[in-house]
Amino acid sequence: MNLPSPHPSQTRSGVRWYLRHETLLAVLVLVEILIFASLGRRFGTADNAANIVRHSVEIGLLALVMTPIILTGGIDLSVGSVLGLCAVLFGKLWRDAGFPPWLAGVATIGIGSLCGAFNALLIARFRLPPLIVTLGTFSLFRGLAEAVTQGVDAFTNFPESFLFLGGGQLAGLPTQAWILVIAAVGLWITVHRMTFGRSLRTIGFSPEGARFAGLPVERRLVTCYVLAGAVAGVAALTYTARFGTAKADAGMGYELFAITGVVLGGTRILGGVGTIHGTLLGVAAVAILANGLTRVPSLMNIAGELSGMLTGIVLVLALAAGLVPSMIAARRPAPRDSLSTRNSTTTPSA
Repeated sequence: MNLPSPHPSQTRSGVRWYLRHETLLAVLVLVEILIFASLGRRFGTADNAANIVRHSVEIGLLALVMTPIILTGGIDLSVGSVLGLCAVLFGKLWRDAGFPPWLAGVATIGIGSLCGAFNALLIARFRLPPLIVTLGTFSLFRGLAEAVTQGVDAFTNFPESFLFLGGGQLAGLPTQAWILVIAAVGLWITVHRMTFGRSLRTIGFSPEGARFAGLPVERRLVTCYVLAGAVAGVAALTYTARFGTAKADAGMGYELFAITGVVLGGTRILGGVGTIHGTLLGVAAVAILANGLTRVPSLMNIAGELSGMLTGIVLVLALAAGLVPSMIAARRPAPRDSLSTRNSTTTPSA
């Protein structure tokens, strides 16, 4: 199937922009590391590097699956709430229903997929705006998590075999980091080397044009949102294994950090342009910032508040930077075909 593509000049300028953008982002990450290594205590140690990886896996997973959604011009504000709901349901299945951890984990991923399917039904079938739908399910899923725990209950005392997922090491890396690596490789191949990924960009540029070209737009959207729910279920497992507890507030605010990582990584918030490796760089920049602030002695007491403020500022700036090229392109006068103009003004001689 031939997919409609943006104008070649747009593609070339987009490639130049994102190559430059990702290079600058990689430099930013390096500068962050150098600054915090010089100002912070024990920032450059191997233990702290592992700590950064552990604390960024859940946000990284959510950001990775958010990238295809934003490529289509959509958004999913409910992923953090899905994580929280899946975490407490995993605990309930294990403690109250007597499921072994592996079976409770499989069921948890299935529950996340159902949450994503509910979003997909409203967005793809009923054509409701993704922002409104996922804002509503953001509250719905968090409310369900609080109902399950009655706002105070927490699930703890998980077996060591499960906690290894969040606290162990495998081949020199934190165990859950391998899950992030597998997800990143799989999504990179899907988005950058398969027709499926190209179709997501086409949908982001023009959904109606994609439908006219015969693309199964609704099926693509369903796949993206169901995948987001499933991966949020996986993130719930790594989160629970890392903290050793499952509470209703698990993953609260993670959607903001995930979106920041995606947009900072160069994915256009209106859809059509973005990369998986850019998202990984964006998540790395956010994670290093949050960790580095806790290592600077003069900022330790306000590191949490300062990290939230700076993340919000970075998100706004990244959104603005992504929209400026589109605004400039929209104001450029359309090129006129001089040959057509001459032909239209030429009158036949007698």
